[in-house]
Amino acid sequence: MSEAKAEILRRVRASLADSPEAPEVTRAYRTESEKSAHDVRAMLIDRLLDYKANVYEETTDSVAERIEKLLGKSARYVIPKGLNLDWLPEDSAARRHLVDSGNGQRAGSLTDRELDAVDAVVTSSTVSCAETGTIFLNASDEEGRRAITLVPDHHICIVPAESIVELIPESVRRVNPERPITMISGPSATSDIELQRVEGVHGPRTLDVIILDGQ
Repeated sequence: MSEAKAEILRRVRASLADSPEAPEVTRAYRTESEKSAHDVRAMLIDRLLDYKANVYEETTDSVAERIEKLLGKSARYVIPKGLNLDWLPEDSAARRHLVDSGNGQRAGSLTDRELDAVDAVVTSSTVSCAETGTIFLNASDEEGRRAITLVPDHHICIVPAESIVELIPESVRRVNPERPITMISGPSATSDIELQRVEGVHGPRTLDVIILDGQ
């Protein structure tokens, strides 16, 4: 910790030393789902479709074929270093994948310019919250660093079926707060001054979600 940061925290603690104790917060919201896995999965799919994501349900036998179709004419795409290669189609003369194996500060990281030159990114995910239609990425080896999911215009995100939960508290318990957390609810979108929806400003314009069974 830097000396400046340590001094700031020291002053904050000093200013709070004589403050009254914070009142106890009543937490009456649900923390455990009572819905079936089938109903939770259906809820997630409904939310994702409403957010304009594309959703596909595949098995380990069919996922590579699906990804090949989704990549379409993509010439190059990026994957994190720990992604299961069995999920991917075979590279061809017209297409190949690049592996980003760094964390942005060491050898193996693709530069921003290199990321901007790829057509798509394929990652896994940590947990998905059906209640909000949100996919959590937690910078694991299967998901990679945040930049690879923000710069390419097309994100193919694999959601293992067993990682789907209903509620936010259930989701939060599955992520590591000491690692970067990226939350995705549909393709990147915002509205301009005339309230016209504009996609792809802060991340991928296209989000394809593959719910994977039987891994």
